[in-house]
Amino acid sequence: MKNNRIIGAKIKSIRESKQLSQEEVAERSGLLTEQIESIEKDATFPSLAPLIKIARVLGVRLGTFLDDHTELGPVICRKQNSDNGDTIRFNNNSGNSKKYLGYHSLSQDKAGRHMEPFLIDIAPSAGVDFILSTHEGEEFIYVLEGIVEINYGKETYILEEGDSIYYDSIVAHHLHAGNGSMAKILAVIYTPY
Repeated sequence: MKNNRIIGAKIKSIRESKQLSQEEVAERSGLLTEQIESIEKDATFPSLAPLIKIARVLGVRLGTFLDDHTELGPVICRKQNSDNGDTIRFNNNSGNSKKYLGYHSLSQDKAGRHMEPFLIDIAPSAGVDFILSTHEGEEFIYVLEGIVEINYGKETYILEEGDSIYYDSIVAHHLHAGNGSMAKILAVIYTPY
């Protein structure tokens, strides 16, 4: 959970270093000023789409908000432990503040990267109205455990363990656990910056 608090401070620091107001970032990203303020104060932790939009406006890659180190050579990420404090939790973009997605970065120490690989634990979210989101880039999803439902444009795809999908993120989409049970995926997100 400590990583969630770091992200708001990083966004604020980068925004201020570029001499941009919260209003300017909101206008350029298509978000509300209240959303920017809430994210910076760590009162709300959004889904990835708003963070990607903010990164684009600030001229940084998404990983800038998620990492603290800069290693130029290869980076090794050892087996993930959900109790080690490296998990970043996001809501499921449903308007609900409950944190449904636990992201474990697999590249947080790699400087200058163009891809963001994550292991993501997806909590069940039955009975929730999902809000589809869009952002520039592409995503690759591989299901490691459970069943995942992906709303993509007007289509719905059900993926089971061993299935994968690769899609353009500019199309409205939402990913969540299917069948009311936990799921785990490997996700690689590419966003141009």
